[in-house]
Amino acid sequence: MRRGKFLITALAAAALTLVLSACMFNASPEDLYELPQLPEEYTALRTQLDAILAEGAENAAPVSGTNIQSVQLTDLDGDGVEEAVAFFRSSNDERPLKIYIFRAVEDSYEQAAVIEGSGTAIYSIRYVDMDRDGRREILVGWRISPEIQALGVYSISGYEPTPLMFSLYTRYEVLDFDGDGLMEIVLLRSDENGTPVAEYYDWSGTALEVQSICSLSMTMAELNGMDIGTLRDGEPALFITGVAEDTRLVTDILTYKQETITNIVRSDNTGVTSAIYRYVSLSPTDINNDGVTEVPVPVVLPSTGLSAEETYWQVYWRSYSAGGEEETVLTTYHNVGEGWYLELPESWDGRIAVRQAGGSDEKETVFSLKNSDGTYADFLAIYALTGNSREYRATRNGRFILKRQVSTIYAGTFLAGNEGWRYAIDQEELSQRFHLITREWATGEN
Repeated sequence: MRRGKFLITALAAAALTLVLSACMFNASPEDLYELPQLPEEYTALRTQLDAILAEGAENAAPVSGTNIQSVQLTDLDGDGVEEAVAFFRSSNDERPLKIYIFRAVEDSYEQAAVIEGSGTAIYSIRYVDMDRDGRREILVGWRISPEIQALGVYSISGYEPTPLMFSLYTRYEVLDFDGDGLMEIVLLRSDENGTPVAEYYDWSGTALEVQSICSLSMTMAELNGMDIGTLRDGEPALFITGVAEDTRLVTDILTYKQETITNIVRSDNTGVTSAIYRYVSLSPTDINNDGVTEVPVPVVLPSTGLSAEETYWQVYWRSYSAGGEEETVLTTYHNVGEGWYLELPESWDGRIAVRQAGGSDEKETVFSLKNSDGTYADFLAIYALTGNSREYRATRNGRFILKRQVSTIYAGTFLAGNEGWRYAIDQEELSQRFHLITREWATGEN
């Protein structure tokens, strides 16, 4: 059993024993607040951590990313035994930020290495086997100031921290871009002239060095996301998005070609990406689960609602080849506020309108078809139902259930306009086309 899992199990068991003891033997309040006894090796680790604190240091856990605990257990050297990594700040030191690495020795831990850095905080931490030798390198984001971060990559082979690269950055990602089996880094930053760029760091002997630079279409202030995706050819790509002041979503797509990174959607005429569309809270994703990443292209849908302020969007999802050729693979209507979307049949394109209505516990979205005389006829309604009576309301007046969540039921019903319409779909097809919007847990940035 891994030590980290054992520690959690031991804490849970100790806490349960403490509660049961309190019930059975009328333990005093002071007993209830005593910490459970830890396994011996963790007690030794705690002693060493307390000694560092006693010397004037303070805990300084990473503030962003997925690893934000003040003490982290991870197998750095690939021997199957987890090392402990702890984060401190010693304000009086010239390099105040400290990352202590403790290795397990029999039933205890001993200090094995220290990585030191300057700045106001440890922004993020990642553990990645960059050179595929079975040992993980440590990637540290150092917060230099509120506006500036620096990325340091460190090898700890033999527990001797060796810097592999160091650069200022705003966002970065790790991937095998050139297919050589080693991991590379692409980081985003503004260069000395203030130009937003992506820098590609590849292996040069035993270090990571800049091998290619590509300009970006958005400033670092506009930067919104940076995600690894896939092109139609199966090639990996980085989808970099920014939101401009005029609420446009700007997307750069970087891939690796002929030993350099290339922006495949860069326009030769403007020098920036051609993938600039209205921002509607949607980002590049594999919308149809075909293993290829698609970019959302929203277009305004006609509305049969009374309010001129309401705008509804039909979204075309486009995939890209390594040569930059785009192809629409799916069209959807996204109701982000209610957490669902509908795959629209191609035959509906240019023939439908939408409106929304409803109260606090019953929200309605009505789809209407356009008649030859320019009028509209309602043919489908989808409901998001909450409240105590939602089960009853989900099946009355011809409604049928599409999806269930803990506190919400989604239901649909066909309206008069659906009868005899040549492009009508049935209940089974509607159920297949109806999806809930899944949101990934936000863990911060690198």
